[in-house]
Amino acid sequence: MSTQNVRSTRPDGTTRKIKNFRYIVLGWLLLAGVLNYMDRTSVSIAAPHMIEDLGLTKTDIGLMGAVFSWTYAFCQLPAGYLIDKIGPRRVYFIAMGLWSIATALMSIGHNLGHFLFFRFLLGVGESPNSPNSSKITTQWFPREERGQAAGIWDSGSKWGSAIAPPVLTLLTLGFGWRAMFLIVGLAGVVLAAAFWAFYRSPEHSKHLSEEEYRYILAGRDDEETAGVKLPWLRFFTYPQTWGMMLGFFSSIWIWNIFITFLPLFLQDTLGVSIVATGWVAAVPYLAAAMGAILAGRVTVVLARRYGMTSIRSKKTILVSGCIALGVLLCIVPFIHSLAFALLVLSLALAVVAAIQSQSWAMSSDVVPDSHAARFGGIMNFGGYFGGALAPVVTGIVVDTTGSYTPSFLLAGVIAALGGLCFAFLVRKPVHADA
Repeated sequence: MSTQNVRSTRPDGTTRKIKNFRYIVLGWLLLAGVLNYMDRTSVSIAAPHMIEDLGLTKTDIGLMGAVFSWTYAFCQLPAGYLIDKIGPRRVYFIAMGLWSIATALMSIGHNLGHFLFFRFLLGVGESPNSPNSSKITTQWFPREERGQAAGIWDSGSKWGSAIAPPVLTLLTLGFGWRAMFLIVGLAGVVLAAAFWAFYRSPEHSKHLSEEEYRYILAGRDDEETAGVKLPWLRFFTYPQTWGMMLGFFSSIWIWNIFITFLPLFLQDTLGVSIVATGWVAAVPYLAAAMGAILAGRVTVVLARRYGMTSIRSKKTILVSGCIALGVLLCIVPFIHSLAFALLVLSLALAVVAAIQSQSWAMSSDVVPDSHAARFGGIMNFGGYFGGALAPVVTGIVVDTTGSYTPSFLLAGVIAALGGLCFAFLVRKPVHADA
């Protein structure tokens, strides 16, 4: 689509314009990410009470995480296609409504079968969230700023995970774990309705100034690149696709362990009480949120000050981050001081967040903008298809051995291997081969 034709679809300019309106849009993506991960981490907060009230095991809790992750992974493929095909606004509204309803339904579950089904629905509903945010980023931000934008919207998952422990713990202690699920689910339904009323693409936004609109257009693909058509299955023939999938998998494996078991790890290994867990568990996720944002800013500095290409600036974060993460995770099991453990766990999660945010940012560098959602969906599919095993493997290991040590050591090795995948398989954009 040419710039001329795109411009002709814009409103007539009678509505007040907002300076840097793209950051208002980014704020909505951040808010959706916060709520998305509050929903996702709610099981880890309710887990001790569900184990006590319903006789569930840690393996059962891990299985809930695995069912969610496998569902989430497989739904990435149709989600990415639908976003590119019918647009992010409609998909986001439907998806957010579904995942919120799924969370609310957890309040009426009474056995493992109920909870597995509701987590299945949650996986279906949450699957478009990150590909949608990536697609909206390609629409609203020039290529040079996408690493920074991705760092901000992806930090929503970390802010959500940081806010979730204290907030959801207070709700659980005050009203019960069932009421906690219901309250969080209803909040998502409200946000879904607000997003539908608020969001429009840049071409149809009444608040975007002409100056900012031209700035956004100047940073998009040129017409020749935008016109490249890549069949969906063909992506799997490129080493870049496998590099992104395997590299992203390494961070998701580790992230899923933290999401599902961090509160239990703090209680079982470091003696943190249930009441204090909510506040203590929030600290590493606050560090993760800052890590995602900082990583995005670093990519802008590397590009502007040191002349790195967009891919190279993000790849620098990814490769060095994976190596550092591997070292940090291997240290965790041998720490017995809560303060030192929190420091290392916080650094580890900050690096995980940096890897995840810049994986999303680099995914839009690897393919043309028109394919951003489906390629991001493929990357996320690879990450969560394998990463889904992390909670159930960890649950089985802890139930069998009584120790988290083997799981952390394995995660350290996986992190280092992820760095090698980014380094040797992702060398140039896919469309350069087309």
